[in-house]
Formats: sequence, structure tokens, C-alpha cells
Amino acid sequence: MRLHLATLLRCALAALLLAAAPARADEPFDVLHWWTSASERRAADELAERAADDGLAWRNAAIPGGAGIGAMKVLKSRVLMGRAPDAAQLIGPAITEWADLGLLLELDDVARAGHWNTKLFPTIWTLVRQRGHVVAAPLGIHRINMLFYNRKVFADAGLAPPKTWADFDRVAAKLAQNGVAPLALSSQPWQVATLFETLALSEGGPAFYRELYSRRHANLWFDARVTRALTRLKAMRRFAANPQADPSWDTLARSLARGDAAMFIMGDWVKGELLALGKNADADFGCIAVPGTENMHLYSVDSFVMFAGDYVGQARQEKLARLMMNPATQTAYNRIKGSVPVRRDADVAAMDACARASWQTFGRGAGMQAPSMAHRMATDETLKDAIIAQLHRFYLDEHVPASETQRRIAGLVRTLAVQGGDDK
Repeated sequence: MRLHLATLLRCALAALLLAAAPARADEPFDVLHWWTSASERRAADELAERAADDGLAWRNAAIPGGAGIGAMKVLKSRVLMGRAPDAAQLIGPAITEWADLGLLLELDDVARAGHWNTKLFPTIWTLVRQRGHVVAAPLGIHRINMLFYNRKVFADAGLAPPKTWADFDRVAAKLAQNGVAPLALSSQPWQVATLFETLALSEGGPAFYRELYSRRHANLWFDARVTRALTRLKAMRRFAANPQADPSWDTLARSLARGDAAMFIMGDWVKGELLALGKNADADFGCIAVPGTENMHLYSVDSFVMFAGDYVGQARQEKLARLMMNPATQTAYNRIKGSVPVRRDADVAAMDACARASWQTFGRGAGMQAPSMAHRMATDETLKDAIIAQLHRFYLDEHVPASETQRRIAGLVRTLAVQGGDDK
């Protein structure tokens, strides 16, 4: 991916510089992101209001599409046309890839003045730096290995939320007998991949997960833990109302809120959506770690980069970076979005139980953390897309065995590792 992106975009720097014009303080500040659900729009509006109070006219360039797939295509197109946004949502290895092209504004002065090196969790501090320079402003940490459940449905059935997979199967069977879809599930490729990576974490733990994805150990794809995760992935189809359907994640959140589905395994952005629907965590829904992952944190980090151009907009871009790291902004934004602050000095008392568990688990350090593959934290775009395609094929086709999917993904990992200069 890095070589392909460099070949595609190296010429964009010149176009960006030529297209740039002096920015006025009252000009719209163009922010590209993929926040389009009800809760995501509220979170963006919160940032826009705070930006306005700080003299920035935030203008949303929101691109629909789960996991940011459409947004990344639009971003590349805009940069190539010399119309890069002032700021763009960018996460994981993609930050490094764009920084390598020399297109990102370095935020060292802002970070130094705000003591980011001590205020951020170590993993986040590493994430936003490239070759010794800070090139991104982090906003919030999402925990992906979450199981949400409808409290009324569970209470009516006399059930407790499952803590083990044996519990899960027993609870799901009981719910099905009561005529309720046990699990909100979609066949959208990124949602299938999100479920699988959660299952892989449950089977192998954070260290195994990191070896599998971040370190590209191809032979690990033949491991029995992967086999069990794939087997459970396909088996969970029986708990969905329609396993072939491909509803969006926020549609599934609404089905959970109504009680049409009893459980939903998905990142904690679901909590933000349920709150936006007027639901209450104490009365209407609960959230726990996915079975087998109680002290683990499968994470994705919302962060923004600023495009350099000829630096005429640098003062405004630095102002936005400072705003995003402001403690009050962090608290307000993450409460709406469902995520937790990136700051180590965050106010724990202001968090609900779900957020507190996420923030404290992440704070236990890298040993408990696993970067999400499906959400661009663990590997580059090319390998991510290749793995997701194979997982999706396996999920949809009853006749594809786990062993074939393992063989195909292992082959892709080897091939792309060689192309990328990796020797594993």
C-alpha cells in the first residue's frame, strides 16, 4: 500500500502547493471525515460549535461509508486534484503513509506547549508521531470488543449477560425460543471482519492477535485458534434474523434499541448511537466485554491530520489541534461518540461504567491492547482489504471451509509482505 500510495500521490504535493491561497480567518475550515450516523453527527456538531467559539468556521465534508472506506477514496481524489481539506480524519498506519509523502503539517509546537508526551497514553503518543514529529491530533479511543444487550429483553427472559461462549450459546438458544433474534448481525464486509477480529482476540489474546496482524506472521493463520474463531464466526450466522442481510451498523443499533435483537457485538460507537436514540445505559441497555476478552482492549483511535499546502492556514490548523486535545473538548466529544479520552488525566468520575472500563483497560498498557485490523489500526490498506475479502467470502459461502480461508489469507500475507519488503 505504501509504495502504491506514494506512486499515486507523490505529484500531489506540487498540486497542493499551487492550488493553495491565503486563508482568511472567516473562511470555512474544511474537515473531511466519515461521521454520518445520528451520534456521529452530534459529535461532529459538538466539535464544530467549540471550533466556532474559537473563531473557526468548521465545514463538514462528511463521506458516508462504514469504516471510512469511501472517505479514503475521496481524500485521495481531492489531494490529487489539489483540493486537500484543511483537516481529515486519518487513523493507524495511514498516518505514517501520508506523512511519508510530506503532505502533513507538523504539530510539534502545539504538542510541546500542551505536554502531549506526558498527557497522552504511550500507545497514542507513538501513533501520532512520525520520524520524531507530531503529525496528528488524537480525539478518542474506541473499544471494539464490546457486547451490547437489551436489558428488557434479557429481564423478560430471566437471563444474565453471557460471560463465556458457553453462556452465549445457552442465552442465544433461549432467546431464539422466545422468538427474539439473539444477535444483530450484518453481512457487510467490514462488519464481518470486525466480528472475526473480536473472536480471534477472544481465542488467542492480545499477543497472538498482534503477531497475526501487525507483525504479519503468515504461518499463524494455520493456528487452531484461528480455526476456532472462523468456525464460531460462521456458526453465529444461525443467531441472526437474516444472516444474508447487510444492514448498516446504526440500523442494527436501532434494532437492538427496539428489542428486535437482543445482543450486538460491535465497537462502543454503538453506545453513542443508543444514547442518541434516547436510550439509557442503566435502564435500557448494558455493555460488557465480549466473552473471553474482559481485560483486553481491541482499539481504534479517532485522530485528525492537517494538510500543509503552503502553510498559509497553519495558525488555524494548529488552533484546531489544540482544541481537540483540550480536556473539556475530550470529555464532551467522547461522551457523545461513545469512545473515551486519549488523555491519561481524563476525569474518570465523568465517565459511565462502560467508558470507565474501556479507559482503565486501555490504561493497563500495551500488553492488554490489540490494534484493530478492520478499522485501520493494525496493517496497511492493501492487506486489510485482502483479508476482509476472504473473511467475507468465507462468511457468505457455506461450502468454503475454514482451512481454505486460512490457506488463502496466509498466502496473501506472504505475498504482500514480500512486496512490502517484510521478511516474515
